[in-house]
Amino acid sequence: MSDQLTLAAETRDRVGKGASRALRRDGRVPAVIYGQNKNPASIHLEEKALVKALSTGHFMNTVVMVNGERTLPKDVHFHPVSDRPVHVDFLRISAHATVTVAVPVVFVDEEEAPGLTKGGVLNVVRHELELICDASEIPSEIKISLAGRDIGDSIHISDVTLPQGTESAIEDRDFTIATLIAPSAMKAEAQEQFEEEAALAEAASAEAAAEAEAEAAEDEAAAEGDDEEKTGE
Repeated sequence: MSDQLTLAAETRDRVGKGASRALRRDGRVPAVIYGQNKNPASIHLEEKALVKALSTGHFMNTVVMVNGERTLPKDVHFHPVSDRPVHVDFLRISAHATVTVAVPVVFVDEEEAPGLTKGGVLNVVRHELELICDASEIPSEIKISLAGRDIGDSIHISDVTLPQGTESAIEDRDFTIATLIAPSAMKAEAQEQFEEEAALAEAASAEAAAEAEAEAAEDEAAAEGDDEEKTGE
């Protein structure tokens, strides 16, 4: 189960871009707490403390106590250049609320996988699983054993034993989490993807050229029309 985190926060007296920029210059990160039919609370956190919490690797699936309120992080916005956190959204939850969280997948027993010892490659389709569970029992990770897995094998959600009281948020299909493939298959797959993307790009380019040609023809027709009107005058 994920360890509970605690973050101290202060109330934001002012909101808006200018106020948020001023807070960030002072090493603070604007945030909001919402949910449970209460008014949203505008707050700000110490950036260093937030970065430390983010570095745990399971911040998004951990209950965070913010000034005595039990919350679950729902979104963290980062600066596109510096990658610094610039805003956080927290959802208020009760002690045993049913929540949906993204939990990271960890593969174990690699040395016991014949497919890997033969030189196969583990192709991870999903690095996280979207799970529904009790807020007090959020798993920090889901371990999946590769023991006995050979080249050509696929691991589906039905192959995974989830913690008691936890279920997959996706119930309409037995989705793939990972596959064991031969290196040559990976190259072929990459080549196929490249060719598909190239074909799409070529089609888009041809469509753009056709549109440009049509626009040019329309402009030319309009220009000829103007010339005829002037001649008639």
